[in-house]
Amino acid sequence: MALLGKLNQLRIVRFAQPGYYLDGGSHGEILLPARYIPEGTTPGDTIEVMVYRDTEDRLVATTDKPLAYAGEFAALRVVSLTPRIGVFLDWGLEKDLLLPIREMSGPVQPGEKIVVLVMIDPHTDRLIATARFNRFLDRTPPTYHEGESVRLLVASRSPIGYNMVINHAHRGLLYHTDLASPLKIGDWHEGYVRAIRPDGKLDLALGKAGYRRVADVSERIVAALEAAKDGQLPYGDNSIPEEIRDAFGVSKKAFKQAIGALYRDRRIVIEPHCIRLVRSSDEGN
Repeated sequence: MALLGKLNQLRIVRFAQPGYYLDGGSHGEILLPARYIPEGTTPGDTIEVMVYRDTEDRLVATTDKPLAYAGEFAALRVVSLTPRIGVFLDWGLEKDLLLPIREMSGPVQPGEKIVVLVMIDPHTDRLIATARFNRFLDRTPPTYHEGESVRLLVASRSPIGYNMVINHAHRGLLYHTDLASPLKIGDWHEGYVRAIRPDGKLDLALGKAGYRRVADVSERIVAALEAAKDGQLPYGDNSIPEEIRDAFGVSKKAFKQAIGALYRDRRIVIEPHCIRLVRSSDEGN
């Protein structure tokens, strides 16, 4: 059976003037308009399409790819506003996607991009968007492990960090203190599970998790020290976060973790107003 809002492999049943008719199972035959027919296809072939409803509530197929399928998140641009109905979003298809008023999380303006979940409206069986998507995120304990690579969508900003959607399914937090610069709402990033808290909530990182992330920053600091005059740099505990970001592209917290690891390995000396590479004369102290 053809699934609404998903990619389907459907068999071409017959050709007619409007286009190809596809076998939609219990939905009956579904039209693939002629403008979407790939060259060289014939009745009997199987074709990959997405199925949705047109303006007259009929099921139609398309070979165009939307920016998100049913059950997926995306940052979509507001095309227009319709009073008492909602807003229409550009999701990459000829027909724009409706974000009903009841599913809006606040006022929006044309041209603005907002993070939404594409879903099937249980009342109309149409594809719609919702910006009130927290209720649809998976609440079961996640099976991720620390250090696992994940796909992250920046959903919203909070006082302590950014709320992220993980792999279109779960929610996690990326702390401001772990970032070298602000993030843009709606952007996708490759990230890592940094920690799984006792309550099942996830702390995230954009860099490699745990020691591997610290090791990368440590080697960056050592390289800068080796290139510096006298093997020292004017950074330490008293440096402001902006100075650290400008010099190394990391947060002050990550910097302090890295120099702490280098100090324990006896590779650097930490002084009140600078850090410097260990010299042979230091080894005897």
